[in-house]
Amino acid sequence: MTEAGQSNNSTVAKPRLVICIGDIHGYITKLQNLWSNLETQFDPQHFNAATIIFLGDYCDRGLDTKKVLDFLIDLPSRYPNQKHVFLSGNHDFAFAAFVGVLPEPQNGVPFKEGWKEYEESEDREGWYKGDGYENMHLQGRRWAGHIKERFNTIKGTEYKGSIYDAGPTFASYGVPHGSSDLLKAVPDDHKKFLADMVWVHEEDDVCIEDEEGIRHCKLIAAHAGLEEGKNVGEQLRFLKAKETHVPKIQALSGRKTVWDIPKELSEKPIIVVSGHHGKLHIDGLRLIIDEGGGFENKPVAAIALPSMKLVRDTDNLTK
Repeated sequence: MTEAGQSNNSTVAKPRLVICIGDIHGYITKLQNLWSNLETQFDPQHFNAATIIFLGDYCDRGLDTKKVLDFLIDLPSRYPNQKHVFLSGNHDFAFAAFVGVLPEPQNGVPFKEGWKEYEESEDREGWYKGDGYENMHLQGRRWAGHIKERFNTIKGTEYKGSIYDAGPTFASYGVPHGSSDLLKAVPDDHKKFLADMVWVHEEDDVCIEDEEGIRHCKLIAAHAGLEEGKNVGEQLRFLKAKETHVPKIQALSGRKTVWDIPKELSEKPIIVVSGHHGKLHIDGLRLIIDEGGGFENKPVAAIALPSMKLVRDTDNLTK
């Protein structure tokens, strides 16, 4: 029976549709195809009222960051009954840092104080030293820098301008990599989008379907995850406050330290969903949805709850 048939014949309200979309990384065609497949997969009434959580990393690597942001910014007007959540990824955070839309550190310490912890990497990573660098967050300088190495041995790919592969993002706005002209080239609505991104999102009463049946859970979404060994409440307060005095935000850019659900949450019905890791990993209530990893030849994936159904841009779906 189709979704539409089920909704017409059932007197029980269907669980809300929640869709989490993995890292896009400047690939507009993948995003368009994925969105089309999602529309095809779910009946219009259900899809048009869905909560859509984008897990971050909209920019870099792919050629069309500008078009990706245009697409995302237009969604609320095209689908006014949907709820859209735009998480910041580490790449988006660095983009925001470069164009000057991060909030100032609440402790009053200038951004340059955060450079010291990583200054041994400045020469190798070729940190940005152009206009406005003097009070720029570390990640903005790294993002617009010129890395000396040509080849990323971990990914097996060539660097695209900087350690963040930000060259294609600059090009999508019509300016050379590392140019301060990007500040003028990025439209105001794009800057507002970057400024408004959230670092963490909590969603109550999200249903998930597994061997135990339908379970009602809380969902926490963060681009990379939550740190093990640190109080979760304190982490959430820090992320909601957007404390920018820290040079590297683990919930946006961590790896091993944020891979698992913190033990503090592991006995509770709490889904922790992320992108970032370049993998598709589903382990109980820990969902990592980044099958593409920014690679041109890999798909962008989404997961739909409660069904746990995976949808990819490469799926050949027909109505």
